[in-house]
Amino acid sequence: MKVSTERKIMRWIHIILSIPIVGYIYGPVAERPDAAFATRFVYIPVVILSGLWMWKGQDVRKWLKRLGNKQR
Repeated sequence: MKVSTERKIMRWIHIILSIPIVGYIYGPVAERPDAAFATRFVYIPVVILSGLWMWKGQDVRKWLKRLGNKQR
């Protein structure tokens, strides 16, 4: 997969899964236990991880590449 395609996919995941978080903060989602659970324990961690990957993913890839070369 191209890096640009991966970046687009991660960006859309980040944007789409941020919508329920906004609803949780500003809307009545917090009153529904199933939606609140999904927001707290699924959407927020995925948004955080996708944001970190978009920010530092290239450094992680370089680190993994160097780690793989050392083991050979």
